[in-house]
Amino acid sequence: MIDKKVLFSDGTRDYRNPPEPKENTTVNIRFRTAKDDAENIWLCTKEARYPMRLAESDDTFDYYAVDIRLCTEEYVYYFEIISGTELYRYDRYGVSKEIREQYFFKIVPGFSTPDWAKGAIMYQILVDRFANGDKSNDVLDGEYFYIRTLSTRVPEEKWDKPPENFSVGEFYGGDLEGVRQKLDYLVSLGIEVIYFNPIFVSPSNHKYDIQDYDHIDPHYGKIQKDEGRLLQGNETDNSQAERYRCRVTSQSNLEESNAFFAEFVKEVHRRGMKIILDGVFNHCGSFNCWLDRECIYEGREGFAPGAYLSNESPYRKYFGFRNQEATAWPKNNSYDGWWGHDTLPKLNFEGSKELYEDILRIGQKWVSEPYCVDGWRLDVAADLGHSKEFNHQFWRDFRDAVKEANPEAVILAEHYGDPKDWLLGDQWDTIMNYSAFMEPLTWFLTGMEKHSDEYQPERIGKISDFEGAMRHYMTCFMTSSLHCAMNQLSNHDHSRFLTRTNHRAGRVEQLGAAAADKDIDCRVMREAVLVQMTWPGAPTLYYGDEAGVCGFTDPDNRRTYPWGKENKPLIDFHRELIWMHKNNEALKTGSFNFLDCEDNLLCYARFNKKQQFIIMINHADGECTKKLNILGAGMTKDAKLRQVITTTEQGYSLMPRYFEAEEGVITITLLAKTAVILEKCV
Repeated sequence: MIDKKVLFSDGTRDYRNPPEPKENTTVNIRFRTAKDDAENIWLCTKEARYPMRLAESDDTFDYYAVDIRLCTEEYVYYFEIISGTELYRYDRYGVSKEIREQYFFKIVPGFSTPDWAKGAIMYQILVDRFANGDKSNDVLDGEYFYIRTLSTRVPEEKWDKPPENFSVGEFYGGDLEGVRQKLDYLVSLGIEVIYFNPIFVSPSNHKYDIQDYDHIDPHYGKIQKDEGRLLQGNETDNSQAERYRCRVTSQSNLEESNAFFAEFVKEVHRRGMKIILDGVFNHCGSFNCWLDRECIYEGREGFAPGAYLSNESPYRKYFGFRNQEATAWPKNNSYDGWWGHDTLPKLNFEGSKELYEDILRIGQKWVSEPYCVDGWRLDVAADLGHSKEFNHQFWRDFRDAVKEANPEAVILAEHYGDPKDWLLGDQWDTIMNYSAFMEPLTWFLTGMEKHSDEYQPERIGKISDFEGAMRHYMTCFMTSSLHCAMNQLSNHDHSRFLTRTNHRAGRVEQLGAAAADKDIDCRVMREAVLVQMTWPGAPTLYYGDEAGVCGFTDPDNRRTYPWGKENKPLIDFHRELIWMHKNNEALKTGSFNFLDCEDNLLCYARFNKKQQFIIMINHADGECTKKLNILGAGMTKDAKLRQVITTTEQGYSLMPRYFEAEEGVITITLLAKTAVILEKCV
């Protein structure tokens, strides 16, 4: 009988060498079985079958290998395992009797992702809410009018106040100088990459409505020239917002802010960290200098007339105006908005070669000297353009442009659902990993939808749902893409994970901000963090998650970092797991395999030739004793394992415990709502 639990192959170096082969080269592909378990192993493509030779054996496993000569096109394959009358197929989903083309292994010759991004510890910062290091650049009360409200500055003494329900123009004063002052903290935490929500000129605190792609917002950078009146009372005309116009259009302010950012990046790099910027290229904002609906740039040095004001604007074709009659100008309000929002004009790429080239230029600019950032996160990337065909072509050209400027830059896209059409090796490197991380893990551990909009208690601990979703969506990635996928528990678009542990369905406007902190379960948070730090991909913390910040979905999830009021034990727990992740290659880029899971009990392995780890989460309300077969983790039948960390009722423990396998099985007891990492002893 073939032991199906032991059958294994993937795209890591131990099973594909080199793991990122170039065009017209030879790659060695391997497959693992239990010792003496198979008569023949075949590597199969759609056109042919290649016999694999027995390349290596030990007391527990046989390893079969075959050399394949690649050309330039993608290479897809699966395995057949034969013993007597038994025949099984093995693909990226796992063992099957059937041939499943959608789950074939895939190699795209020449495709690779930056090594620094694989398994990197990332930290997402929404700048306004992180730290205020320079009060002179704070947004002022009445500085301008935006979406039914004048801008407001939250007083320093109210830093801990939750955001208002409608808070697009509410500012706490966070800036890049504040981040710079906290770099020691980020280094001590073990952060390797800072991912910034947008930092370009914009009227909102979230800045997904870009006003000027070429400049860092002086409210985050430097304000040298600062003059002019503020709006008063019921004034709404931004052409009279003289202080704002000065701050964001003065060439000295813009140049100083860009120069400050260039020096900031150098300091981050000196500390061994990278930076990813947020690229919002599907749409801009109604304040954008190319449109200038608010008459902010009219007559200002360095800026051409906006398309809202003049039909002779060089940017007229950047937007889709429904009314093209000359009489529609000035103040042509017929432009297309993303999802109908007139504050988010959709960029008309198909209608303007100049726009197309401008965004490619911007993509190159920020990854080049003097800024040299290390990559882009692409907002609503699948929405760009007006057709799928155009969208794919644009991202092919964007990839070429960015990689030409900086071959080590990562291109990471926001995407919900199946991303495989964009992950073919010619467009994005990887994605924000909702479908193969955040969503299944949230349902499994909390029974909550990621916005906290629904609570379905029957989904808590449902292993078939979790494993099925994870297996299916992980196959959408090539291994190189999977290892740098952004694995988050929370972010700026969804409720804080710690709030999801209280099972309160709803939003802040119905429940109130105080409800987000009530009845939270830090045991479940610790389970989630332990999974995050051991799952394939790049563990990405949303600022403050590690300090115990709570919050319902936007805007409540955008609370300030609680300096001086942190949950320090939770920070220590993150720091310990980050250290383990960074210092064990098997947890960064090793193989992954589900072990013998059951409802409320998640078991999986991360391993390579030198290291083998087993991760177990008992999500039940009572203790659980499990006899676990460890062979799927690449461990020998007589392996000895050491417990390196376990979560507890109150926190975590580093006290070692030891387990000895008998015929490949260990027996372990886990307390309720606990997680553990076991490592094979050398």
